Amino acid sequence: MKFLHINRRTHLYLGLGLLPWFLMYGISSIPFAHGAYFEARDKASGLPLWTMRVDRPYAIDIPAEGELRAVGARILKDLGIEGSFGVSRQGPDQVNVWVYSFLHATQVKYFVEQRRVTVEDRRFRFDHFLTGMHARGGFEQESILTKAWGVVVDLVVVAMLLWVVSGLIMWWKLPGRRLAGWLALAAGATAWALFMRLL
Repeated sequence: MKFLHINRRTHLYLGLGLLPWFLMYGISSIPFAHGAYFEARDKASGLPLWTMRVDRPYAIDIPAEGELRAVGARILKDLGIEGSFGVSRQGPDQVNVWVYSFLHATQVKYFVEQRRVTVEDRRFRFDHFLTGMHARGGFEQESILTKAWGVVVDLVVVAMLLWVVSGLIMWWKLPGRRLAGWLALAAGATAWALFMRLL
């Protein structure tokens, strides 16, 4: 089997295998680009985005600076909440812990001076579901499934690069299509360079 035949088959099957990922990243870019529209549409429904589940006294020592992940893990353990999470400091008097999956999100707020904690659950929204998939990645979480998602995303990135390279090889081996290919490359590169320069 010749190299060009293998390259064509590689391009074909990579394209088929990557199709769900291209669709996911492409469609999920729409709510990123048109966030105001989706927010206005949701606001018009009149439904609350967050529902309070817990509001009670709670006390834990918060370091004045530095990493808060261990603190977030302890808060979640004390409240009996499990899942992938992130922690952020909202000023000197508040620490937020976000617990999230593709279908559900919970926000825990600890108010340092008040010694009080609240837990709110977010209503499912399809646009949040899409952007959550788009932005999800990394290996900082302990869950094996979350790490597996990160590994698969890395493999998808490599596969996309191979798909591009195999497409370039196919184009270069068709001399009759060189001009059209150069025009397409020039158009894409010019648009990218203009936005990089102007934005």
